[in-house]
Amino acid sequence: MIEFLNTVGEQFLLNSLLELTAVVFAIAYLVLAVRENILCWFAAGVSTFIFLYIFWDVKLYMESGLQVYYLAMAVFGWYQWRRAKDGSTSLQISMWSMQQHLIALSLIALLTLLSGYLLHSGTDAQLPYLDSFTTWGSVVTTYMVTRKILENWIYWLVIDSISIYLYIDRELYFTAMLFAVYIVIIFFGWLAWSKRYQPDMKTV
Repeated sequence: MIEFLNTVGEQFLLNSLLELTAVVFAIAYLVLAVRENILCWFAAGVSTFIFLYIFWDVKLYMESGLQVYYLAMAVFGWYQWRRAKDGSTSLQISMWSMQQHLIALSLIALLTLLSGYLLHSGTDAQLPYLDSFTTWGSVVTTYMVTRKILENWIYWLVIDSISIYLYIDRELYFTAMLFAVYIVIIFFGWLAWSKRYQPDMKTV
């Protein structure tokens, strides 16, 4: 127990400021996303830049690569949400069909097995299959957010729960706490978006 507390203390002292900054902007992103505020994409961009460095440093290569995708999605999400306000039609919260979910889940599973195997056999990556699953799951789910797909909150609940274990294993305690906070915010996000969702709208 004492050794664990010492490790936590050392981690806080070594990378606490950088990681804490990323955590603050990441929480800002999710809170703003719950409110459908376009500034969420700015907060996501700042947080992503920092996490890209942090994850590479602790050899979570898939998570690090994911940040590059997040940067692209921050730009794409900003464009989609901004265009929705300025265009002739607005981007409304919608749902995917069962077929779309099956395709998405199958794609996540296939890519997880493929990249997990490649990382396990060819690199010094840590927890390659879990790293791969959270990465590919996040790729799909982030796209869902940019399109305001209601079920994104359910996907995030699974991904973030697994991510907590991943980050604790890599001694990224601030990041683990961030994802614990995420899980709480996810429930508020689901409730808020569910209230705004129009049941008579078609799935996309």
